[in-house]
Amino acid sequence: MPWFVWLLAAAALGAAEFFTLTLVFGLLAGAALVAAVVAGVGIGLSGQLVALGAAAALGLLVVRPVAMRHMAQQPFFREGSDALIGRRAEVVQEVTATRGLIKLAGEEWSARALDESLVIPVGAVVDVMEIDGATALVHPRELLP
Repeated sequence: MPWFVWLLAAAALGAAEFFTLTLVFGLLAGAALVAAVVAGVGIGLSGQLVALGAAAALGLLVVRPVAMRHMAQQPFFREGSDALIGRRAEVVQEVTATRGLIKLAGEEWSARALDESLVIPVGAVVDVMEIDGATALVHPRELLP
C-alpha cells in the first residue's frame, strides 16, 4: 500500500504548511498526492518518484511565484472609514475649519472644511476628501475643478 504512505506524507506536509504558511509545504503535499494517485494506479516506485519530482518542480517553480505575487498585491477595495473617502455627503450643520456635521452613508459624522477659509452652509453637497479619526474633512462639491 504505497499510496497510503504518500497520503500520510501529504497530510504531514499539509500540517507543516498550516503552521508555516510559506506555500512550500502545501505544494509538496500536492505533489505527494500526485504520487499517491500514481501509486494507486499501480505504477512502480520509480514512476512515483518521477511524478513527485515533476509535480513538486511545477508547483515550486511555476505556481508558487505566481501565488506570492498575487498575495503581495494591495487589495482593490478599501475597508472601514477609508471606503468613505471620495463619497458625497450633505451638510447637516454648518461646516467650518473647526466644526460641523454631515450626513454620510446614512450616518451623521463630525466634519471640518478641508480649506480652512471656507464656511459650508447647511444643505450643501460636499465630497469627503480625508478621514481624520472620527472626523471627515470635506470640500464643497461645486468649488472643485
